[in-house]
Amino acid sequence: MRDFSSDHRWLSLNTATVRKQGDLAQIIDACARHGIRAIDPWRDQVAAIGLDRAARVVRDAGLELSGYCRGGMFTSDAARRSEVRDDNRRAIDEAKALGAPCIVLVVGGLPQYSRPGSDASKDIVAARAQVDDAIAEMLDYAKQANMPLAIEPLHPAYAADRACVNTTRQALDICDRLDPQRTGALGVALDVYHIWWDPELLPQIARAGKERLLAFHVCDWLVPTKDILNDRGMMGDGVIDIKSARRAVEAQGFAGYSEIEIFSNDWWARPMDEVLQTCIGRHRSVV
Repeated sequence: MRDFSSDHRWLSLNTATVRKQGDLAQIIDACARHGIRAIDPWRDQVAAIGLDRAARVVRDAGLELSGYCRGGMFTSDAARRSEVRDDNRRAIDEAKALGAPCIVLVVGGLPQYSRPGSDASKDIVAARAQVDDAIAEMLDYAKQANMPLAIEPLHPAYAADRACVNTTRQALDICDRLDPQRTGALGVALDVYHIWWDPELLPQIARAGKERLLAFHVCDWLVPTKDILNDRGMMGDGVIDIKSARRAVEAQGFAGYSEIEIFSNDWWARPMDEVLQTCIGRHRSVV
């Protein structure tokens, strides 16, 4: 396993971690000052300063990207599916312009149909089938742009509203169906917050292999967790065995960034420099 104790060259900052403290340009400037070499920006943050400016400030700061957040949200009623398809194509174009190595997919939960209480809105099997079809369609466009797609399985608590793909096994099953040749065009983004609990985690990481492991995200699970979305912990403050997960992905040949992604009302309330300094220290000692 790589030694992170002496530097933070393999730390990437998901820019949601400090989204409340500044805009994307300010975040990039702070990362450069702290010697952070890579980021994973969010589409809304890019849009807020403009794609051309975002690409320029990333380039001028000498930063790399570890991914681009996010594509997906595929599940919808029939009237919106073409809109969702077009938006995901724009996400691919943006990722390409920014020089991202992959685009992270959060696939969407139960479709929100116009009839409240409709049986269709509770059909998670149909939602997952819709995800398969939509990723297949997106993959055709992504291959033309040479932009890998990384499916991110989310904790089952998010199955209804954010992602009906909830385990590494589910995500890899989609990869095997749509990319059986393991071309590198389709893989997974594994976030320890969402997968740490899974008894199949280690064998599924081994199943993924180097070709499927496109991104690795870290934070921690607090006990108690006060807000399932916005109370993620700083690494070392919770119960996740982060080193074990990193050891497993690196054993398969993953040599990319460990991307820190923390949605936290607590950490959003702190100065950006304090958050980044803490991320660097914990990356060296805990990740």
